[in-house]
Amino acid sequence: MSHAHTHTPHHGASHGHHHAHGAESDGQAEILDLDAEVLAEHTASITAWLPLTTGPHHIVDLGCGTGAGTFALLERFPDAHVVAVDASAEHLQRLRTKACARGVEDRVRTVQADLDEAAWPDLGSPDLVWASASMHHMAHPDRALRNVHDALAPGGLFAVVELAGHPRFLPEHAPEGRPGLEERVHAAADRRQAEHMPHRGADWGPMLTAAGFTTEGERTIVVNIGGDRREAVGRYAVGVLQRVRGAIADRLTPDDLAALDQLLDTSGPRSILRRDDLTVRTERTVWAARRT
Repeated sequence: MSHAHTHTPHHGASHGHHHAHGAESDGQAEILDLDAEVLAEHTASITAWLPLTTGPHHIVDLGCGTGAGTFALLERFPDAHVVAVDASAEHLQRLRTKACARGVEDRVRTVQADLDEAAWPDLGSPDLVWASASMHHMAHPDRALRNVHDALAPGGLFAVVELAGHPRFLPEHAPEGRPGLEERVHAAADRRQAEHMPHRGADWGPMLTAAGFTTEGERTIVVNIGGDRREAVGRYAVGVLQRVRGAIADRLTPDDLAALDQLLDTSGPRSILRRDDLTVRTERTVWAARRT
């Protein structure tokens, strides 16, 4: 998943086609790893919900990023192998390192590919394809959906997970002196991302139907994680908001930018890491669609 370009990443996204390099990629990988850690229970609940009649054996994770979905699927389906596909060599290397550390390297194959290319790599005939926060990165998602449909084994399932946007971390009245700062920051980020990724937050149901799938279920997962994960939530908040700042600093008022920088100054008195009122609030919607 490489959500690179100047638009900010979606938390947790696993992207399909933009390339990331150097420190940009490293910073993004850190956020993806934190996303996987903080939202692990919610990802597991999605894998448990999927309307599968039998355990899948051949799974493809499209836009796998650093492996949040890959490892959740391997854990849920112990007899399965996963083909993890992403545009970023760095993310795939990180995923392979994790697979070795977890002792599951023999159950994972990585494929570096740009999923916006007309010709896709040979992914075999999977019985489950998983795409979490990756479809909205594609310039031609309708073509990608047809490619998935054609690759799936008859009766196979396609799970598309979409994000409601960046997660929220601060209370509405925060920070002192600039209440509502986070909503203004996210509004600016949403406007910028709409210019680059018109399918972000899309309703994938009609597009799945148009690509020949039968949608068998849709579910929205509400995320609201509080106090006992404070340390991880703090690091996650810093990572996400730093990347958002990098994309929209020129769209903020000087006062809002200064207040945001105070929150992101991890050694300063107003650092977001010093707050005890942080939460992670967001939503994810999943569609389960079958090739009939």
